Amino acid sequence: MNIHEYQAKSLLKTYGAPVLGGGIAYTAAEAVDAAKALGGPVWVVKAQIHAGGRGKGGGVKVVKSIDEVEDAARKMLGMQLITHQTGPDGKEVRRVYIEDGCAIAKELYLSILVDRASGRPAIIASTEGGMDIEEVAANTPEKILTLTIDPATGLMPFHQRRIGFSLGLEGDVLKKAMKVVKSLYQAFIDLDASLLEVNPLVVTKDNDVVVLDAKMSFDGNSLFRHADVRELRDESEEDEMELRAAKHELNYIRLDGSIGCMVNGAGLAMATMDIIKLSGGSPANFLDVGGGATKERVTEAFKIILSDENVEAILVNIFGGIMRCDIIAEGIITAAREVNLTVPLVVRLAGTNVELGKQMLNESGLAITAADDLNDAAVKAVAAAKGEA
Repeated sequence: MNIHEYQAKSLLKTYGAPVLGGGIAYTAAEAVDAAKALGGPVWVVKAQIHAGGRGKGGGVKVVKSIDEVEDAARKMLGMQLITHQTGPDGKEVRRVYIEDGCAIAKELYLSILVDRASGRPAIIASTEGGMDIEEVAANTPEKILTLTIDPATGLMPFHQRRIGFSLGLEGDVLKKAMKVVKSLYQAFIDLDASLLEVNPLVVTKDNDVVVLDAKMSFDGNSLFRHADVRELRDESEEDEMELRAAKHELNYIRLDGSIGCMVNGAGLAMATMDIIKLSGGSPANFLDVGGGATKERVTEAFKIILSDENVEAILVNIFGGIMRCDIIAEGIITAAREVNLTVPLVVRLAGTNVELGKQMLNESGLAITAADDLNDAAVKAVAAAKGEA
């Protein structure tokens, strides 16, 4: 689960991280009120969406008067902000954050994430703050420090010093940066975060260290422990069909292809998408109905796939173990009749009650193309999506 910048800063502030004053606004009038409460004379108006690269897309403006605050907020609110992380359609800006300005002397990069290779939290630091870290990694990898932390010992003072030294800091600024690293790491661990990114972490001309931007993502499996974090969820930033799927305990991710997929098992779903690509097609989604799905859940999964206007064919690939093939067949038949199926449907069944499942599909009166194996199913689905016989 992702949260907005202002929400992340509010959480980090409780751990002692230094953040600037700010206020959230949903209208231009509220933006003016927030700016007046801060006092100025310089403010930053920031669009709040779940994506990076806002500054390059026009979602961050430094202003020096109340009139400029109002004008910037009015232009941002309601705009489709397009960044390298939003895709070509962008995301609608529904709220803006009005923040105090500051005199920046140096921009740094700092993030904490889960390093799956080592199974440990990893701290990434770079002197190249304000830039895309991927670009820095590609062009100047020597400017990036990656430091894994043993969970048995946690963050130690020598870790903090090493990070500070790698950022070229010394004296009082080094000591302040070490405290910031400690507070961020504690927040990351306590809140079960999967990512905490500060870009930039700045050193001001007064030699203060400030968290100028903050991005946080959380492990969805841990949210039952964090009711306060769960309440920060902004469903308007999430895909409507993915939300609908989650409410029915379906693992669904929308993609940009034309072949809808319904599969039981994450590994089998990945293999199905791979073989569709290998056969010359493109999957429209990842959808795992799970090993113990009910007829109702399968029906809802089918409806979700069909609600995607880009879907030109559907491939159902089921290996019946815990999930019986007759249950899948019943769900397919029910959903197809309810939504008045108008796209080609290719079905590959194998496993428990497979003959009963095939019989139910054959006797349904629906236009269903049977497949003998996964490769045959993919070839037929790709051909159907392209309008071929």
